[in-house]
Amino acid sequence: MDSPASTLSTQHSALSTQLTPSDYRRYLDPKTLAKISSLDLRARLVVEGYISGMHRSPYHGFSVEFAEHRQYTQGDDIRHIDWKVFGRTNKYYIKQYEEETNLACVIAVDCSESMTYRSPKAPMSKHDYGICIAASLAYLALKQRDSVGLALFADDVQRFIRPSNHPAQWKTIINELQGSTGPTKTSLLKVLTNLAERVKRRSLLILISDFFDDPSHIEGGLRRLRYSKNEIILCHVMDPAELKFPFSGPTMFSGMEQAGKILSEPATLRENYLEEVDGFLAKLRKTCRELHLDYELYNTADPLDVALSTYLATRNAGIR
Repeated sequence: MDSPASTLSTQHSALSTQLTPSDYRRYLDPKTLAKISSLDLRARLVVEGYISGMHRSPYHGFSVEFAEHRQYTQGDDIRHIDWKVFGRTNKYYIKQYEEETNLACVIAVDCSESMTYRSPKAPMSKHDYGICIAASLAYLALKQRDSVGLALFADDVQRFIRPSNHPAQWKTIINELQGSTGPTKTSLLKVLTNLAERVKRRSLLILISDFFDDPSHIEGGLRRLRYSKNEIILCHVMDPAELKFPFSGPTMFSGMEQAGKILSEPATLRENYLEEVDGFLAKLRKTCRELHLDYELYNTADPLDVALSTYLATRNAGIR
């Protein structure tokens, strides 16, 4: 039987021989990611680039009460080895618990029409960027043997896959994520209330959306989820044009989600528009602070690996 040390070394070697650091820098540019057709490949590039420099996972399982030992088998998590027993017997034993479980994570992705927006200078749409985040985090969690589920939503939850760490779960999630968006509006109060009813045990919920909805509806839905003592992370995805409003000259603005069209001079709108955006972001951040939720704003022009690794490193430091 292989020792835990040799198993870990083999896994690391297999990973490190796939891509070099220069490969990661080349492939993880957002424009390059947008050209890679396989979501599976994009997610692996993002996460494995991050894992190669990671010492401790920001996600981890938890246990309640020690019950007994069982002999180590290849593939077991070496964090659960009882090293005191090893010192006495020179054999590897895993500590088992009365209630032993990994983290249950549900990743919810907004598939409403507004998520399809992509300005000329953005490498990918908000939806494409969002599903890259979802696929990357799912891959990371499953690699650590945590259970991962998926919810796709717009005006309601359209598809829900219960959390599992089965080997086939990764492909199931990837196949669902590659589906299309629809011409529907976002209704976050209804969606988050629905999720609260579907998630039966305390879980980590990762919400990926542009959050284009009434702030009071968002707050109401988040409070419902928080009432069940779920941990929540908001991944707020926005296009650089939505954040900077760089338009000039008479422009026809076509509203998504049944908002209609308007011909206007951007210079007359810019100041008020940016005030509205700043106010909206401030309200969302305030709600997250009050409810003790993680909030991260993602600009689709930013390299995904940098944005994700920065957030996860910050989160990891907070957990410690």
